[in-house]
Amino acid sequence: MDLLIKEEVLKKAEITAEELLIEMAVHLYEMGRLSMGQARNLSGLDQISFQKEMAKRDVHIKYDIEDLETDLENLKKIRVQRPS
Repeated sequence: MDLLIKEEVLKKAEITAEELLIEMAVHLYEMGRLSMGQARNLSGLDQISFQKEMAKRDVHIKYDIEDLETDLENLKKIRVQRPS
């Protein structure tokens, strides 16, 4: 299903289609409805630009203890695989 927003609605809201996509993407990420990659794809921005847009809105990257533990385990695996 495609979403169509009439130009008159965008004009009334004083927002461009691109700005609306960014707003929606950041909001959905903040709510936990989209992952970072999904939200970035929706916004049409590259990773750094999307993170800058998040920062403008005081939205922080979600990174919890489970993420840290996963990263630490992955680093351990990489260290084991690397020849000394």
